[in-house]
Amino acid sequence: MSNFFEQVNILFDKAAARLNHPKGLLTQIKAVNSVYHMTFPLKRDDGTIEVIHAYRAEHSHHKSPTKGGIRYTESVGEDEVKALAALMTYKCAIVDVPFGGAKGGVKINKRNYSESEIERITRRMTFELIRKNFIGPGVDVPAPDYATGAKEMAWMFDTYNTISSDLDAIACVTGKPVPLGGVRGREEATGLGVYFGTREACSHADDMTRLGLECGIEGKTFVVQGLGNVGYHSAKFFCEAGAVLVGVAEYEGAISKEDGIDLETLVAYRKETGSIMDFPGATNLPDRLDALYLPCDILIPAALEAQIHKDNVDQVKAKIVAEAANGPLTAAANDRLFERGVLIIPDMYLNAGGVTVSYFEWLKNLSHVRFGRMSNRTDAQAKTEILKTVETLTGKTIDSETFKRIATGADEHALVRSGLEETMIFAYNEIREITNHHGPDVDLRTAAFISAINKVAVSYLSMGIFP
Repeated sequence: MSNFFEQVNILFDKAAARLNHPKGLLTQIKAVNSVYHMTFPLKRDDGTIEVIHAYRAEHSHHKSPTKGGIRYTESVGEDEVKALAALMTYKCAIVDVPFGGAKGGVKINKRNYSESEIERITRRMTFELIRKNFIGPGVDVPAPDYATGAKEMAWMFDTYNTISSDLDAIACVTGKPVPLGGVRGREEATGLGVYFGTREACSHADDMTRLGLECGIEGKTFVVQGLGNVGYHSAKFFCEAGAVLVGVAEYEGAISKEDGIDLETLVAYRKETGSIMDFPGATNLPDRLDALYLPCDILIPAALEAQIHKDNVDQVKAKIVAEAANGPLTAAANDRLFERGVLIIPDMYLNAGGVTVSYFEWLKNLSHVRFGRMSNRTDAQAKTEILKTVETLTGKTIDSETFKRIATGADEHALVRSGLEETMIFAYNEIREITNHHGPDVDLRTAAFISAINKVAVSYLSMGIFP
C-alpha cells in the first residue's frame, strides 16, 4: 500500500489529468512548502525523562494564514502531516475558506499521560512553533483534531499570548473555549457539517433513485466508526433527523443492533463502563472493523485514515460512504466502490465543517466583536413589527409562544449554524455540477479535487508567478 501522502497525490493526479494547467503550476500546488519536526524532553510525573516527537507541515502559502488541526496519536509522522496538510489546502479551497493548508501532531498515545503531562507537552510544542514562526494569527493557525480539543487550544493560546504582544493574539488558534474567544457552535461543527453535507447529497432524487433509496435522511440506517467529537456529533444529528443507528465501532470493539442503538444511552453506558462492548440488546462483533461491513444505507467512518482498502473493500455493503474522517478510503478502495455504484461523499468536502466554523471564529477574533452583537436586537425588533402588522391586517392574534419564537433575533450560535449550512449546501452542488460536466466516469472526489485545483491555480496565477 502506498503511504498516505502518495495516496493523496494519486487522487490529485487523477483530477489534474482532466485540466489544462501548466505542469509546473500543478507541481507547485501539489508540493508541501514546509515541514518542521520537533523533539523536546518531557519530565513525567514520576520524574523520568521522555523525548517527545512533534510535527507541523504547511502545505500551501497561496493564502495566508495556513490552517489545520493538531492531533495526538502514535501514528503521527512526517508522511501523515504532509498528507493531511495537503487535504486541508484542498478542503479550504472547496468551501471557499481563504486559508492555506497545514497540519500538525504529537506522536503520543494520550491515554498514557496525565493531564498535567499533556499540558506540559502542549505548551512546550507551542513554544517550539513560536520559535520557528510556525504559529500566529496571520501565519499559521492550529485547531483541534484527533484526541485534542478546547483545553489544548486554551493552553496553546495562553502560551502564545504570554510571549507575544500581538493585539490579535487571540486568533492564533481556533477551537478555543467560548470565554477565551471561541465561537458558539465550534464543538459540533465538523459533525454538523457531515450531517448537512450528507443531507444535501440525499436530497437529489436521481442520485437516490440510482441507489434504490428515498430522498432525505429519515428512516435510513447508518453505521458510525468512532465516537469521538466528529463521530458522536455526526451520529447525534443523524438520529435527530430520524436515521437509525445500527452499528458502532470504537477503540475497544464494535457492536450492532438491527432495530437501532440509542446513541445517548450508549454514550452514558460507555462513560460508566469504559467500553461499548456488551451494550444491552446489542451484539458484540468479533472484530472492531466488522462494523464497516454491516448492511446499511450510510457508513460514516469517523476515525483514522486507510480503514477501507483493497483487501477489505469488497466486504463493505453500504450504499453511501460519508467520509467524516480524513482519508478513511485508500485510492484503490475509492475506485472499487465507485465501480460498484456506491455514492462516496469525500472527506475533503464532507468534514470541512470544522475549518469553516474555525474561519468564523478567526474572523470573530480579528474583529473583536461577537457575532450578532450589533444586529440581534434590530432583527428581533424588525420581526416584531412585521408580526404586529400581520395581526393588525388579519385581525387575528398570534399565540405568544409562536410570536416569541419567530420574533427572536439570530444569536451567534444560530448565525454560525446558518453560515455552515449555506457553505455545505453550496459546495456540494458546486462539486456535483463538476461531475455532471465531466461525465459519469468522474466521482465526487475527483470533482472535489478539480474544484480545489482550479481555485488554488487562480490564486497562483493572480500572483503573476506562472505565465
